[in-house]
Amino acid sequence: MRIIGSVNDTEVYEDPDYGPMGEGGTIYSVLECPACKRVNVVSYGWHDGIESDDEINYEILFPQENNFPIGLPDNIASTLRAADKIKTIDVNAYAILLRRLLELVCLDRKANGATLALMLKDLADNNEIPEKLVKVASGLKDFGNIGAHAGIGELSEKEIPIVRALTSAILEYIYSAPHLATLAENKLKAIKMKGKKP
Repeated sequence: MRIIGSVNDTEVYEDPDYGPMGEGGTIYSVLECPACKRVNVVSYGWHDGIESDDEINYEILFPQENNFPIGLPDNIASTLRAADKIKTIDVNAYAILLRRLLELVCLDRKANGATLALMLKDLADNNEIPEKLVKVASGLKDFGNIGAHAGIGELSEKEIPIVRALTSAILEYIYSAPHLATLAENKLKAIKMKGKKP
């Protein structure tokens, strides 16, 4: 992405005995996406001892991720982020990536089956997802098939909210709800333990 603005919030660190020891702080950059021309704002920690860009960890400040399910495994979260980045560029590619995400979910949950449809049925048979959610997942799979095969049809931006809602329903049931339950359970334990202390 092209850097269109940057603000450095850095300072020189000094040792009382040795004087200046180096400079460091936070860099804020405004970036423009070359494909969609939208603006992103990122920040990262910097010091003059950094030798390569591999040492820099960027934090996206804008745009904020809206309704991004919590508790996702890293590979599934990164696939969802990748899909979100291209949804306004190519809806068909977006649907294909979400279909891939669905397959990653099946693999993560160790579903058996030679096809995605059979893996989804296996998840339902093992009570990983309810039968109604299999229909939701099948709908997402079908949108992915339309995106992948030009002869079937063409998706438009009108389908983005539908496809995203289907994806969120699956991810929230399988990952977010159990994650939230664990967080709540741990918080309750911590509160009870704190209450027992004299």
